[in-house]
Amino acid sequence: MVTTPPTADRAPLEQIVSFPDNLLLIELIGPHGVNLAKIEQLLGVAISHRGNEFSVSGDEPDVIRTAETLSTLYERLEQGKQVESGDVDAAIRLGRSGVGTEIQPGDQVEMFPGQGDRVELRTRKKVVEPRTQTQKAYVQQLMQHELVFGLGPAGTGKTYLAVAAAMQYFLDGDVDRIILSRPAVEAGERLGFLPGDMKEKVDPYMQPLYDALNDFMPGKQVQKLIEDKRIEIAPLAFMRGRTLSNAFVILDEAQNATTMQMKMFLTRLGENSRMAINGDMSQIDLPRGTTSGLVEAERVLRGVKGIGFTRFTAADVVRHKLVQRIIEAYDSDPAT
Repeated sequence: MVTTPPTADRAPLEQIVSFPDNLLLIELIGPHGVNLAKIEQLLGVAISHRGNEFSVSGDEPDVIRTAETLSTLYERLEQGKQVESGDVDAAIRLGRSGVGTEIQPGDQVEMFPGQGDRVELRTRKKVVEPRTQTQKAYVQQLMQHELVFGLGPAGTGKTYLAVAAAMQYFLDGDVDRIILSRPAVEAGERLGFLPGDMKEKVDPYMQPLYDALNDFMPGKQVQKLIEDKRIEIAPLAFMRGRTLSNAFVILDEAQNATTMQMKMFLTRLGENSRMAINGDMSQIDLPRGTTSGLVEAERVLRGVKGIGFTRFTAADVVRHKLVQRIIEAYDSDPAT
């Protein structure tokens, strides 16, 4: 990349960014210029393109971040990767300047040494990369700690990244099995009144975990591993009395575990195992007056050596932009 310094006598500031490979620039720009349009919208700049040069104009901080974003996306293309809409979001959030870090003060976040700036999780179907600084810190904690808590709202990628990490550990031979669990909290309908056998009753609660697995491995392979008990998806109640060794264990929707259930689950951790516990404390479905085991676990275990905590916020939402605004609206409403 060749960059010309911003001119000092013009407002707004203008910066020229150039790249050597015109073929890669076609992919960088995107169909009908969709990627450039998204960068312009999110960073509030104007981008014009001619040949292998981009002229970026706007306020100085935004111009600098745009140049970094274009460079990051171009480097992806040089590595043979694609550039999609989510990658543009990630490049902006994870700009080299560090702008956009959403790790909360007091959270235990230690960058995994020796990994450089790039953090990737390799699965059978795709390579998964964090799209925010908090996601990046969470993945690094999953690599560094045997027990990790991911706390925060829906849509921030907690479950997705944890399952991707579990899949990488499994495919690399570092664990023998993957165990995915979540509380089967009844919301409106009682399980006993639902049709079917026990598996058919609880499977709807487990569907997000099935979805994540199928995103990382062909469905037939997932089904075969489930039949062989090398991947297990079960309600939290089924974990009682077990010792989970040589496994990557994930508890999803942990805010709906009671204090006793949470203690029971935490003490299942066996030799050569890792555990990820994810939940959103703003969506507790337990009966009124019942304390969430996730709330208690954070209070009791924060500061314990070897346990990592990462707190996500609405700024880490990687679903539709409207989801982020909805979460922020509820967070700012005193009545909720």
